[in-house]
Amino acid sequence: MVKREEKRNLESIPVGSLRVIPLKSCSELGKEVDQYLVKWRTEREHEHKDSLAFSGYQRDSYILSSKTPRFGSGEAKGVILESVRGTDLYILVDVCNYSLTYSLGEHENHMSPDDHYQDLKRIIAAVGGKARRITVIMPFLYESRQHNRTARESLDCAIALQELVRMGVDNIITFDAHDPRVQNAIPLHGFETIQPAYQFIKGLLQNVKDLQLDSSHLMVVSPDEGGMTRAIYIANVLGLDMGMFYKRRDYTRIVGGSNPIIAHEFLGTNVQDKDIIIVDDMISSGDSMLEVAAALKERNAARIFIFSTFGLFTNGLQRFDDAYSKGIFTKVLTTNLVYQTPELLERPWYINCDMSKYIAYIIDTLNHDSSIGDLLTPNERIQNIVARYKAGELQ
Repeated sequence: MVKREEKRNLESIPVGSLRVIPLKSCSELGKEVDQYLVKWRTEREHEHKDSLAFSGYQRDSYILSSKTPRFGSGEAKGVILESVRGTDLYILVDVCNYSLTYSLGEHENHMSPDDHYQDLKRIIAAVGGKARRITVIMPFLYESRQHNRTARESLDCAIALQELVRMGVDNIITFDAHDPRVQNAIPLHGFETIQPAYQFIKGLLQNVKDLQLDSSHLMVVSPDEGGMTRAIYIANVLGLDMGMFYKRRDYTRIVGGSNPIIAHEFLGTNVQDKDIIIVDDMISSGDSMLEVAAALKERNAARIFIFSTFGLFTNGLQRFDDAYSKGIFTKVLTTNLVYQTPELLERPWYINCDMSKYIAYIIDTLNHDSSIGDLLTPNERIQNIVARYKAGELQ
């Protein structure tokens, strides 16, 4: 079988010397991406790679040294420790990595999304316009939950996107944006929101061996109307039926910043004795997802598999442990695009979907100014892995 990275049309001249800056919040993911890039470019034979245009094409590492030290007052600065002039620069940041801390006087503060976003701007400012092109890879789009205005309130995500392009960012790449229409705030600049559907399907098929991939035995469900697009895509590429829940809310009061949910109402065909895939963009507290899973179990669904791009688990893992012990769900699949606690990785109900190779594909391809269309719509790869699963070839 021909390796996918060798099939890619990467004969074009690179935009510039490739360099990657993973901020501290994204250091582990950045190292894994870097290892793929080093491996591929060491193995790749290119007739022009000794020319001046390919200077720095092969390196021991593409990570460019930088840091964001803090003063005792909690203030900080961004520092670039190597030349960045003329580079095609990719900056990775995980705004949800709350595990990082900094000192503020005698106190220790955990970094919030605001802190990570400020560090990103500091590094862009330290670059000082010397890079040939800057691409920000921000898996969880900063402030993406505040994406539309329904009252006299701030529109944080749109403001952040406009701020980044004013600072010289050419492209912004994110995953499963809460509402992709927020890109309308920067219509003249590059913005890609990528769905990890292939990685979810691959993770499920590699870990569950007795699935029947037909509409009589498997169904896709969206937990709300906002996630319909994700569910429709997976249902269509797998040839399955789909259903959805809508949330009945109490609009007479506000609890925790939003109107409380009274009930989840289901729209769809009979789920009795069917395995169910629930698809959503994030697990925050997880309450809504577990309520949906319990509602499906009340309708006599069989096994329930939860796909969620970002597993934040803001209220801890105990509720999921309890629900798993009661048989409410079978597996939860999330990606490593945001910080994962060691405890989560050890849970018997958890499947980790690694995105580092996918991000490396995107960086490698964009550096050559080639199309990433097949990466954005992975229909062919999904069909291939389903065929291998049905043939018993997956290990």
